[in-house]
Amino acid sequence: MASVQAPAGMTPQAQEIAQEAMRQGNPLLPGRAGKGLTRTLTVLGEFYRFSGQTFARMVTRRFRMREFIEQAWFITTVSLLPAMLVSIPLCVIIIFQVNQLLIQIGAIDLAGAGAAVAVVREIGPIVSVLVVAGAGATAICADLGSRKIREEIDAMVTLGIDPIERLVVPRVVASTVVAVALNGVVSIVGLAGGYFFSVVLQGATPGLFLSDLTLLVGLSDFLASEVKAAVFGMLAGLTACYLGLNAKGGPKGVGEAVNQTVVFAFMLLFAANSVISTVFLNLKAGN
Repeated sequence: MASVQAPAGMTPQAQEIAQEAMRQGNPLLPGRAGKGLTRTLTVLGEFYRFSGQTFARMVTRRFRMREFIEQAWFITTVSLLPAMLVSIPLCVIIIFQVNQLLIQIGAIDLAGAGAAVAVVREIGPIVSVLVVAGAGATAICADLGSRKIREEIDAMVTLGIDPIERLVVPRVVASTVVAVALNGVVSIVGLAGGYFFSVVLQGATPGLFLSDLTLLVGLSDFLASEVKAAVFGMLAGLTACYLGLNAKGGPKGVGEAVNQTVVFAFMLLFAANSVISTVFLNLKAGN
């Protein structure tokens, strides 16, 4: 094996540490940045290929309805209550800040319009999938990861059973459907909390609050919100399944995959939110 040379200008002790790190493939040291970038692009390519295979199985293979129902129920049980509890304080904080501005200009009776924009367009989808990614997706990743390290996935392949068709597709569809349903629940809970806070504590008129809910928000906004939730839930499910099926290194590797699921799902969520919001607002402005 060729010797690994540490960068010049280091003390002997630092050179020794650098040589050991470079032998272990640390991508942060000189000479390893290219390999780190290559690995990142390879993982992205594998994820896109995995996603394409999942979508293809959805329409070309038998859909496992029983597995879908079980996974949808499981994700709902671990996500419903946390989503409701998270939506109340988050909605109240944002509505409170909007109402403070409206009070300053003497337009507190427009609180309903501000609450509807905040909850329906942004808070509902984001809260729904933050909870789905934080609770449901991590459980999916842990389940598939444990099956992977116990070699159950390899056994399925040996028996001619497609893991993507049997395990991945029902979980991705369940994550998508539950995210859409949770978005509606979070929107209702958020608007109810905003109504109580605005009317009881900040002096808004009840009738005007309710009538102004549709002043700035219409059916198209709610449908766009549901599309957001569906895309977010699908991305969370795909991320969890991909990382779970590629877990390595025993129980420690499964734990790392679960942590990565939360981080990567949130990154994809905010990136997709920016794109969908920009496209929707531009289309709405054009109309």
